[in-house]
Amino acid sequence: MGSGQVTSSVPSEFQGKHVTVAGLGVSGVPAAKVLHARGAVVTVVNDGDDARAREQAAELEALGITVRLGDGATLPEGTELIVTAPGWQPGKPLFRAAEQAGVPVWGDVELAWRLRGPDAAPWLAVTGTNGKTTTVQMLASILTAAGLRTAAVGNIGVSLLDAVLGEERYDVLAVELSSYQLHWAPSLRAHSAVVLNLAPDHLDWHGSMEAYARDKGRVYEGNKVACVYNAADRATEDLVREADVEEGCRAVGFTLGTPGPSQLGVVEGILVDRAFVENRQKNAQELAEVSDVNPPAPHNIANALAAAALARAFGVPATAVRDGLRAFRPDAHRIAHVADIDGVAYVDDSKATNTHAAEASLAAYEPIVWIAGGLAKGAAFDELVARSAKRLRGAVLIGADRALIREALARHAPEVPVVDLDRTDTGAMLQAVTEAKRLAQPGDTVLLAPACASMDMFTNYNQRGDAFAAAVRELGA
Repeated sequence: MGSGQVTSSVPSEFQGKHVTVAGLGVSGVPAAKVLHARGAVVTVVNDGDDARAREQAAELEALGITVRLGDGATLPEGTELIVTAPGWQPGKPLFRAAEQAGVPVWGDVELAWRLRGPDAAPWLAVTGTNGKTTTVQMLASILTAAGLRTAAVGNIGVSLLDAVLGEERYDVLAVELSSYQLHWAPSLRAHSAVVLNLAPDHLDWHGSMEAYARDKGRVYEGNKVACVYNAADRATEDLVREADVEEGCRAVGFTLGTPGPSQLGVVEGILVDRAFVENRQKNAQELAEVSDVNPPAPHNIANALAAAALARAFGVPATAVRDGLRAFRPDAHRIAHVADIDGVAYVDDSKATNTHAAEASLAAYEPIVWIAGGLAKGAAFDELVARSAKRLRGAVLIGADRALIREALARHAPEVPVVDLDRTDTGAMLQAVTEAKRLAQPGDTVLLAPACASMDMFTNYNQRGDAFAAAVRELGA
């Protein structure tokens, strides 16, 4: 049952309450419907006034919900609560007006959390700069292998409101949360949670790295069993130290090396658990083999260990970790092997839309002919290039901000041949792949890991990855 149909005979805390929903879209429409069904007087405000917005507005107005298009700045009179779409920036005039008027602001995650029933499924929460979706899907696969009723929900594209209010009964939810969603979710308290990694991202939204990290760290507040952190990323451990958790909640690390007590790690090709075992000073539990992780790139093994830690915190047996990882299939455009041509592997990691993701991708192969570029979103590339230079056979640059990468290559990898493609038409990707093939030698990997967003040349990273795969197939033919 969708969230729009939810009704309840129980008196609602929202009965007669004047609630403003900020933004239409994936979260705003369900939120407006749910609040309306619970007796709230709902007004939806939206910055845009395009065809899609008018279509969504008509659907809500038919239910008796007021919609104001083209004005997301003014606080409607009498507003007692704002429920916002996660992408709306904290500095918007609407929120400044709300603060002055003493009106609380919730996100859709906060609303879902507060609307859970008394016997609601606990949440295992995943955040971090990169790897969230893969980790949440791995986690759901492991939980399913353990015979638990679960779903991967949240920032992954499945509405938490639908999961919480639908007829399906879950034992546990695998929840992906963005920094935006966490910013607007003050009362969320997960069973256990992980911050996978922290690197500069969305700083235009948060205002600073400190504010971004602080919002990510909210995922640990009130954890009951385990705060899982990345032993290779000190900032994630610092967030655990700062968190106010329930008595008895433990800090559990994951590492690509040999794990210490209270950690999960890797020993001679085996994923092992020294956190959720009897006598963890001396004992370790085998969970799976590295070869059970698909694909077994270093950053993906880290994702698997994080997912395993959350599952083990929930009491899942070791065999379910192995079976769940074996059953897992990654989404498209995440280090996806497209083809081998003349002894050269072609790999699509179009999802690597920032420098941190691209660095993880580049660390999985060598030698590499790197296809990169797009919209930099304010990123700098010196660190990425300096760390990856020794792996590079060559580079082919595309997109609006490719000069930033070209300059970083000139500074830190001057011996690497660079092809700079000054075109944005539909044939650009075929030319990029053709140039990469020319630079590559047998045993090399041609890797699309753009380190940039795609919207300068493509609708999204999916379309960019599809264009790469199509170009590779055309070359192979």
